[in-house]
Amino acid sequence: MIEKTVIEKERLWTRNFIMISLTNFLVTLIFYLLIVVIAGYAVDEFDASTSTAGLVSSIFIVGSLVGRLITGRVITSIGSKRTFQIGLIAFLITTFAYFIAVNLPVLILIRLLHGVAVGIIGTTTGTLIAQIIPPSRRGEGIGYFSMSAVLATAIGPFIGILLTQNTESFTSIFIFNAILVVVCVLMYFTVNLNNIKAPIIQKEATSEKGFKLSNYIEPKALPISIIVLFIGFAYSGVMSFLSFYSESIDLVKAGSYFFLVYAITILCTRPITGPLMDRKGANIVVYPALGIFAVGMLLFSQATNSFLFLVAAGLIGIGYGNMNSIAQALAVKSTEPHRYGLATSTYFILLDIGLGVGPFVLGLIEPHTTYRILFLAMVPVILIALVLYYFLVHKKNH
Repeated sequence: MIEKTVIEKERLWTRNFIMISLTNFLVTLIFYLLIVVIAGYAVDEFDASTSTAGLVSSIFIVGSLVGRLITGRVITSIGSKRTFQIGLIAFLITTFAYFIAVNLPVLILIRLLHGVAVGIIGTTTGTLIAQIIPPSRRGEGIGYFSMSAVLATAIGPFIGILLTQNTESFTSIFIFNAILVVVCVLMYFTVNLNNIKAPIIQKEATSEKGFKLSNYIEPKALPISIIVLFIGFAYSGVMSFLSFYSESIDLVKAGSYFFLVYAITILCTRPITGPLMDRKGANIVVYPALGIFAVGMLLFSQATNSFLFLVAAGLIGIGYGNMNSIAQALAVKSTEPHRYGLATSTYFILLDIGLGVGPFVLGLIEPHTTYRILFLAMVPVILIALVLYYFLVHKKNH
């Protein structure tokens, strides 16, 4: 009987794990689907300028940051289950709100609030996963969970472009998203989160009056999160300028397959890197991952044919993709259970800053140089992240 109980406690693929991961997948898919279509919608429907259309697209990231910033505190106050419910309701309402976007200011407001909802759900699902997986399989579990977002980043833009090309109006896209969010809500009723209870210390921590930074940011998760900011910044150019870059070097067809190869390499390597971290520690995965990421970015910046371009995609997937999941696991591992929510939000906040600030900064630099030089300049940024990891995190993860 004791042996059976131990085995049950070590189970990873429970209904809760699967359904929460699927919810994260669908929410992230809607996010990336809209990223590729919403600027065009603003131009076609409201005659928005290019800069305004860019604001309509990017304001979502601002909302997501706000959502993540408040969610860690809220989870610590009322628990993961109730926060998850709030996030789902907010996401449901804001997804349906696109049908009543009557002008640009309303659309921008909807995008901002939709981003807040995504930030709440993304942080809460990451926290719930950290709470329900066995500690002995944390690296493996978070690795598999984060694959839900990786797949969504590849499938979402693909579906968005497909719908844009094959539907007569943007309303069809909003209907598609509405169906997906209803599926998310229905899946919620299949999970059982009653056994996830907040420790008593949680209530003590939230009873303090006034503003305190540690009520919103987990200091112990900051070292690894700072490193994530750097690698997010380095990757952001790939995410934002891939189509322009592939066109400038006459590799448009290869560019269309980039994220597919990227996703496949992560799917193939995550089952290896997650368990390896659990058995041998993070260092044995982090250094190769950052090194491979740097090599992939170097090759990406100098690619002259489709083969090298897609090899670079695979290397970036192995490096950046695996580093992300390992970093999330380390952020959670660095703190106490009652602060998992804050640790998760801290990780995502700095990642979002890197991904959000990167395109803006690189976009300012690009007119004065070439895309090749721009991406080449990201190699030392990745190497800086590697050095920072050694000084800030290495010793804690022998």
